[in-house]
Amino acid sequence: MSDELALLPGYALAHLQLSLLALAAGLCVSVPLGVFVARRPRLEGAVLGIAAVAQTIPSLALLALMVPLLAALANVVASVGIELHSIGFLPAWLALALYSVLPILRNTVTGIAGVEPALIEAARGVGMTDRQRLWQVELPLALPVLVAGIRTATVWVVGTATLATPVGATSLGNFIFSGLQTRNFGAVVLGSVSSALLALLLDGLIAALERGLAARRRRLWGGAVIALAALFTLVVATLVASGRDLRPTVAIGAKSFTEQYVLAALLEQTIEQAGGAEGPVVRRLDSLGSTVAFDALRSGELDLYVDYTGTIWATILERQGLPNDRSEVSREVRQQLAEDYGIAVVAALGFENTYALAMRADRARELQVETVGELAARASQLSIGGDYEFFVRAEWKALEERYGLAFAEQRSMDPALMYGAVRQREVDVISAFSTDGRIAAYDLRLLEDELGVIPPYDAIVLAGPGFQRDWAGLVAALAELGGTIDAAAMQSMNAAVDQDGESPAAVATRFRSGIGRRN
Repeated sequence: MSDELALLPGYALAHLQLSLLALAAGLCVSVPLGVFVARRPRLEGAVLGIAAVAQTIPSLALLALMVPLLAALANVVASVGIELHSIGFLPAWLALALYSVLPILRNTVTGIAGVEPALIEAARGVGMTDRQRLWQVELPLALPVLVAGIRTATVWVVGTATLATPVGATSLGNFIFSGLQTRNFGAVVLGSVSSALLALLLDGLIAALERGLAARRRRLWGGAVIALAALFTLVVATLVASGRDLRPTVAIGAKSFTEQYVLAALLEQTIEQAGGAEGPVVRRLDSLGSTVAFDALRSGELDLYVDYTGTIWATILERQGLPNDRSEVSREVRQQLAEDYGIAVVAALGFENTYALAMRADRARELQVETVGELAARASQLSIGGDYEFFVRAEWKALEERYGLAFAEQRSMDPALMYGAVRQREVDVISAFSTDGRIAAYDLRLLEDELGVIPPYDAIVLAGPGFQRDWAGLVAALAELGGTIDAAAMQSMNAAVDQDGESPAAVATRFRSGIGRRN
């Protein structure tokens, strides 16, 4: 827990930056638009309907949609010298700002519409202009309803900001996503409680501001204003300061499972040792989706991450069939990545982490199933669980077609919960990762793919064009990792995190010390 507590201030500040700046953007759009619509009732339905579209999109999907949209926009504006980032702070901020619009907009319109017509007429009768009526009559009277909308938006935005991790934005969600994958439930609780406390803090300050204004208690509303202004100043100042940091950085990505966290820590430590005092600052972006990570590497927003030849073959290169041998997949992946994207395979780490269908060993013995072909004969009475990507990947479609697999039930679930589901007999089969430490710990059996449908998944370190150009010495240091990790070693490292509760960084450090002794 000490490692998590050390990260807490940075994650909390990043979460506050996202939340406050998104709320500020939402306010700047929603209140003026709400005043405009309140003056033109015929537009109310259309405007609120458009605003509601963002609210009807699931929050995680809205965040994910921002990545390809910004990537497409970045290609357009790059011709005029404008640089946009498709992962990280910007897509998360835009999605959260959109998510905040509806409650503030709706309550602004409702609050102004609820002002007594007699008071409006009285204001006109004493000669007030439209602007004076707005600022001195309508907005003050609508304030309780408007503030209720702001408070609702605040709680929504702070909570939704925990989902920004998969698009590369740092937040308290980093604790939650990594904790779920590594079975570190202390980290999950820390991220959840910290997010809730932050939401309560901001909600309390806004409520104090409202009560102080309503009761004309200057100390109360003044204190709330000072506290909110201080938080906003902190957010802006730290964001500007981070943008002015001129030290060179290397961004390392990791997908959302234990092995990726361990390997990202291994890359980070290798770079820090090889670079020394003159080396770059390493920045980690964890829990990314597969295509998000690759697209970020291609665009230069990531410098390094570990991927698998089967993923590149099937998902990126969109190959349908399989060549005759494993080396041909690796060779073509290297060649096509270099030719099409300028991406280099710096090292093949030495192990394969392939998709494999797995069952409880006792259940497999009971059904007399050892191969996927034998499973196919019984699949119509069984259920299968897979990670988020599995059932839309080319490998699953190939398994269905070649073996005639047709299960009674399919469930997509978080990889961290998938193994527990098969262990607890909630599903019969899962799409396991062959180097996962829980395979041995939970006594699971990997079924033989006798037709060789699933492509090889050799772990490879990918480097973007900028990293290859600027850090040739570090490329050489990373290349020395080639062939140093076998499947047993990787499975042991995964188990140390998932079963023994060690941190990925500690496991990577111990492995690197072993490399040093062997050398």
